[in-house]
Amino acid sequence: MPHNTATTSTGPVWDWAAGHGPVTGALSATTGALALATTGAATGMPAGWALAAGAAGAIGHTVTSIRERLAARTITMRAASWLLGAGWTTWAITTGPFTWAAIGSLATLGVGMGAAARSTMFYEEARELEAIAAAERQVARELSAGRRAIAAEWVDRVQRVCGLTIRVLAVEMWPTGTGFTIDAELPAGGATYERIARESARLSADARLPHGCTASASPGIDQGRVLIDVTTVNVLIGMVEYPTDYSPLSLLTGIPWGLRTDGREVLAYLREQCALVVGPTGSGKTNMVHTILAGFARTTDVLTWVIDLNAGSAGLPWVRPALAGDGQGMRPGVDWLASTHEEAALMLDAAVRIAKHRKMAYQDLMSKANTDLLPVSAQIPQIEIVIDEGAEILASSDQAMRKLAAKILEVIRIARAMGIRTVLTALGATGSVLGNLMIRREAKVRVALTGGETEGMDLGKQFPGSRGLRVDQAPYKGSGFMGTPESSAALFKSWRIKPHQIRDIVAATADRHPALDSISAKAAGPDYARRWDSARIDWMHEHTPDVDAPAEPPPSGRTGGLNLSALRGTEPSAESEADRMAREFREQIDAQFATAPEPTSTQPPAGQPPTGSGLNLSALREEDSAARTAALALLLAAGPEGTGASAIARALADEHGTSRQTVVGWLKTWTDDGTAVRIGTGTKARYVHHRHAPRAD
Repeated sequence: MPHNTATTSTGPVWDWAAGHGPVTGALSATTGALALATTGAATGMPAGWALAAGAAGAIGHTVTSIRERLAARTITMRAASWLLGAGWTTWAITTGPFTWAAIGSLATLGVGMGAAARSTMFYEEARELEAIAAAERQVARELSAGRRAIAAEWVDRVQRVCGLTIRVLAVEMWPTGTGFTIDAELPAGGATYERIARESARLSADARLPHGCTASASPGIDQGRVLIDVTTVNVLIGMVEYPTDYSPLSLLTGIPWGLRTDGREVLAYLREQCALVVGPTGSGKTNMVHTILAGFARTTDVLTWVIDLNAGSAGLPWVRPALAGDGQGMRPGVDWLASTHEEAALMLDAAVRIAKHRKMAYQDLMSKANTDLLPVSAQIPQIEIVIDEGAEILASSDQAMRKLAAKILEVIRIARAMGIRTVLTALGATGSVLGNLMIRREAKVRVALTGGETEGMDLGKQFPGSRGLRVDQAPYKGSGFMGTPESSAALFKSWRIKPHQIRDIVAATADRHPALDSISAKAAGPDYARRWDSARIDWMHEHTPDVDAPAEPPPSGRTGGLNLSALRGTEPSAESEADRMAREFREQIDAQFATAPEPTSTQPPAGQPPTGSGLNLSALREEDSAARTAALALLLAAGPEGTGASAIARALADEHGTSRQTVVGWLKTWTDDGTAVRIGTGTKARYVHHRHAPRAD
């Protein structure tokens, strides 16, 4: 038969490794006794030997059963089976095993042994189950005793501190081992949980809880019940890394923003709510913004727009991996980034147009879904506008800021149902920040990162109705309080997210970001379609220093040798590299989005010196002088607002082919000789002609 031919078997399948049951045990014992009696009778074996063997078996099984802690009836049954079998064998050897009397008595003996074995087996199983149940009851009694002690302790404590006599219904120990929750019934007479909540600090002190641990009260299952969460281990002091699980999220199921003191993730539900994140310098607010952007990047139904007038620093880490080409075809982690008033105004105007157009265009869809809220999905994503220090924009008295604030408030006011919400940050929880009724009404998801700072941190204003919240309860970086409509304000810990992890998240979620639906894209217009144009993202390159440029040009503006780069018609290597990166980035974006095509490349710079057998430096000097004069005219025309090196270089590129590096040298020389005045530092530096420079009082 071939080795791969399947074979079938019939009849019972025997498990020779299995132990004997009541039936097989009795059958084995009776057949063994019959075989021994037959052999003994045929060979003339002394009958006493069988009796001695039976007695030895009975003694051995008795010892084994006692060691296994079996019941007395089981031990008796086993010993009796050995002795009865030995007695029958002795009798059968003497009188003959094949008489009707011998066979009948052996069969009766086998049936009795099987029945007794089955009965004792059931008894042993019941005994074992009872032992397990008894052990569980003992553990429950011990745990219940501990819970009863906790309940009695906190009944006395609440009576002593709050003047209320509560009745504890349950004590739930947290799986993390960091505390417990008391479910209690309030006394009759109209007592509310708030009476306990406002005494949180005194209860924590009375319980001698460690620093960073609190006893906070919240509403129970009905208005006559209270839940008291008691934290016994300080989980706020350490740094908690952002999870490495970048699995997809949905706006509709909540986005995790950090951890509660009991180890549970606290979720932000932002379909209809705006959010307000407050944190002074050094509290971890910027890191919290990156945590929020990470959550949005992981969702499949959210497009993230970022406004940061501080050089776009909040959104740059989420754009630069794609801009630098870290991955082929990688899309940025945010869909639009604005770092100036002008770009922010374009973004907010586009958001208003989208909201108004969605209200008209999606009437049929909302009617079919029987809802007045736009059904958000991967096909029609929600737009989340994260505005760093946006609350300060709303409270500013500056004219430009006030115009921007009006646009922000319009988006908040009209766009809730159409799926456009905002996340604003602020440096403090003050009356000027929280004085706007629109913010208080719409921003129901609120975070206060305290960092131990007390100035400008009025938790009562940010979390109205919450009692017992104190800044000194969360003195650690990244710790604070978070409250949502679904979860009352309580301590939480924000995750720590680092630049390398941001790049990992951008790469892991690049293929997950939805595209703006065609109806909304049409309403947004060219301001949205051309958001990645070279002229609008050129400022992003300025964050990488030109390593090939000299730290400070010589005062004369001349080097030790001839610089013939103008004759060779080449640009500095760093500038060419930046142009290449921008071009590749735009090509990647155009492949993913329906963006408008880029304008055609500029013509070669006019006045390019012809190549010849000798050097004609007069043409170069004339061209340099003309470009320098044109640059100075642009500086003068910029007025009090001033301008920068990049803007001047772009204006001169078509006619003179002047590089940014050359303009930087001119501006440095003009600053040294008083022709120009430099205002600001770093990427926000501006140059103003001395005629328009502010006068010192």
